[in-house]
Amino acid sequence: MNKYQQIAYEIEQYIHEHNLAQGTKLDSLDTLTKRYNVSRSTISKALDTLEKRGAIFQQRGSGIFVRRQRREGYMSLLVTSGFSGSFKGRTVRYDVLTVEQTVADEEVANNLHIDVNAPVYFVERLIYTDDEKLCKEVSYFPVAVVPYLNKEIAEQSIFNYLETAYKMKVGFADVYLVIDQLNEEEAAILDLPVLSPGLYMEQVVYLATGIPFDYSKIVYHYKHAKFFIQSVSE
Repeated sequence: MNKYQQIAYEIEQYIHEHNLAQGTKLDSLDTLTKRYNVSRSTISKALDTLEKRGAIFQQRGSGIFVRRQRREGYMSLLVTSGFSGSFKGRTVRYDVLTVEQTVADEEVANNLHIDVNAPVYFVERLIYTDDEKLCKEVSYFPVAVVPYLNKEIAEQSIFNYLETAYKMKVGFADVYLVIDQLNEEEAAILDLPVLSPGLYMEQVVYLATGIPFDYSKIVYHYKHAKFFIQSVSE
């Protein structure tokens, strides 16, 4: 975990532990800089991280304020933190169906900006939250960027593993959403009737350097998946 991420975590924990109401004014940037003994840019990155999570809002000339906390059990579509980072206070479990090295077809190659037939890791998982099936996920990772994956690694947060083992910094993601009906295979694996509604997500996740490292296709259980977006006015 980077320093700014640690600071963001500690500030967010402080907000929750003290049950601070929306609109509560927090310490200034200068005060936080002195408290954590880091640069202003590090504190600014921590605050930007919290703002993207919806934990705070900043008003130029006025200060930093607590923002209303999201409803429990909802995932943000604007934060790229993986499943474990989206469900604090809940148990996230990964049931790994497949982990293997294969080669990229045209679709995978186009999304990961690699050559057709370039080596990739293929990971197929069922994700549970508190023993409820949340989604089925199929992911591709280019071997040139992610040199090693196995079943044990895939049974945890792959993002956390990459950040810890390889010091990779997850940057941003392109997300595409479609609502359609589940086919027979999807319905069976999610324990739903055929033609039930399904939320289909495709995402390409990039490192902070702009290199794509994860192309995923996810289908969510419509009864267990809830999302939110916190927007700002420009």
